[in-house]
Parts: sequence; structure tokens; C-alpha cells
Amino acid sequence: MKGKFLALGLALAALAAGPASAAEKLVVSTWGGSFRDLIADTIAKKFTADTGVEVEYITGGTIDRLNKAKLAKGSPESDITFTTAHVGWLYATDDLFETLDLAKIPNASKLVPQAKVSPYHIGAWAYVYTIGYRPDLTPKNITFSSWADLWSPELKGMIAAPDFDPSHIIAVSALLAGGSPADWQKGEQKLLALKPNFKAFYTNDANSQQLIATGETPVQIMLSMNAYYMIAQGVPIKLVIPKEGGVLGIDTMAIMKGSKKQELAQKFINTALDPEVQGQIAELKKGSPTVLGAKVSAETAKLPGVFTTAEQWEKETIIIDHKLRAEKTAEWRKWFSENMIAK
Repeated sequence: MKGKFLALGLALAALAAGPASAAEKLVVSTWGGSFRDLIADTIAKKFTADTGVEVEYITGGTIDRLNKAKLAKGSPESDITFTTAHVGWLYATDDLFETLDLAKIPNASKLVPQAKVSPYHIGAWAYVYTIGYRPDLTPKNITFSSWADLWSPELKGMIAAPDFDPSHIIAVSALLAGGSPADWQKGEQKLLALKPNFKAFYTNDANSQQLIATGETPVQIMLSMNAYYMIAQGVPIKLVIPKEGGVLGIDTMAIMKGSKKQELAQKFINTALDPEVQGQIAELKKGSPTVLGAKVSAETAKLPGVFTTAEQWEKETIIIDHKLRAEKTAEWRKWFSENMIAK
């Protein structure tokens, strides 16, 4: 009888020890919809195959998730957080992120310098806000080789831009006026001169898609990923990178301070930076890999706004310092709302 109990005990112990990793889970905070699916179908798929650990998701808007993280400080709901580079600085300055030990994330050695956003968060993929337009509905002589083309009187009442983030056009206006995002006021008069050319300010990606698909705003300052989605739907959009560059955006990953899954979180980030996974992300979303050597098809690599070389990252981007952007966003929104959106 004792032998049976001993055998049963050993069997139970083996069950507990063997599939323990399968019972574990890693919790990831991210946006919902297609971005949650992107992570699930690429990073998480390989991570679970390699470790046996399942991934669960907390989804929500960028600022909503930041506010919830502040309330849960020290006892985070998630182990990993995906957020934009500049909002990541808001987490970091509130001591919500762990300092990353890149020695334990070997694939981080392949990161482009621009994706090493801070000691706390690094890039998962990148994109640009740039000019997308309908050649069938715009003057043939305007090809947007420069951002300055937006100021053409022929584009009166044709342009749309996001109302939720004016940083792109504020930075561009400052640069064209001889300034920079840090002294953005130098571009105020330049920006005000663009006001007659605006038709609308879109509130989200769906609104952007509707405005350009219907032709109501045949020129947009738009997210490159969104443009390629619309092109795949049959909308005749041309996306260009002006000679000054597209305004770079990076979506980043970080480990939450207080997570009890530090080692697994490091493995997850390492998986995200795997060249094969990075290539999958590029193919699915038409975003830029943040590591050099990612396996990207020639067809995708040639798309404007998809950067696969160090030279492209250097020469085809306008970079707004992410920490500065975090500090200035509220001020920029206020000015833009009062001076550009208001009639």
C-alpha cells in the first residue's frame, strides 16, 4: 500500500514539475484589434512554442493603459507593456519600467541605434507619418518631393491631419522655418499659412481611411501602416517620403517594474527582436524592423517608409526627440486646437 501511495506521489510530483511552464502565463499590455493580433500571431506564437508559456493580453488605448499602470504602481497588471516611444517616457519618469538588462536580451545587439529609445524601453517596430495622396484627385504637377509642397495654393481645402497628435506637422513646419521641434515656435507662422489648405482633422485611423477613400481629403499626413492597409483595399493612394524625411514613430516594449516574471519577459522581448519574427511583422503591417538583418521580402523592403538599412534609418527620417515629445505633446495639442482646428 505504501508503494502505491509512493508511486502516486511521484507521479503527481512529476506532473506538477513537468508541465508547470504550460500553466504559467505572461501578461502583455497592448492596443487591441490588429496590433494585439500582430503580437499574438508573431512574437507570442514563437515565444509560446519555445517556452510553453501562454500569453494573455490587457488591451486599451495608449493613455488609458498609462493611467491604469500608474494606479497599479508596484503591483502591475502586466509583465510587458507595448506603447509609443514618447509615452514610454511618461511610464519611465513615473518609475513604472524596469531598467533593461540587454545582456539578457541577446537579439538587442542587432537593434538600430534609433530603436534604443531609453534604458527602459526599446523598439518593437517602426513607421512614419508622412504624405499620402490620391494622384487621381490632385494636381499632376505636385508630387510631394518636399514637405513644402503641402503649402501649394492648389491644395486649398484638400488636406487632412490627425487632431489627436499634431507633433508631425509642428515639427515639419519648424524645420522648414529654420528651427527644430525644441524651438517649434519658429514654425508657428509657417503653420498658420497652411491653414487654408486643411479640409479636416481626423480623429482615428478609421476616420482617416474614410476621408481619403471617399476623396474628401485626397492629401493626408498619415500613418504609413494605415496607407498600406488602404492600398491593399484598393484605394489608389501613393505614399511618399519627402526629401526631408518622414516623421519617425516607434512602438516600444518594456518590462513593468514589479513584474514577477522578469526572466520570461526578457525572453519575450528577445523573441520580438528575432530577425525572422521582425520580418513577419514587416510583412504583415508594412512597418520597419528595428533590427538589422531582418528577413524581409524584396517587395516589402522597397516600400516607402519601410527601413531595412542603417542608411535609410539615418537619411529618410525626421526624429522628434521622444522625451521632448512626451514633455511637449500637451502644449502642442493646445496650440494646434486653438490656432489650427478652431474656425
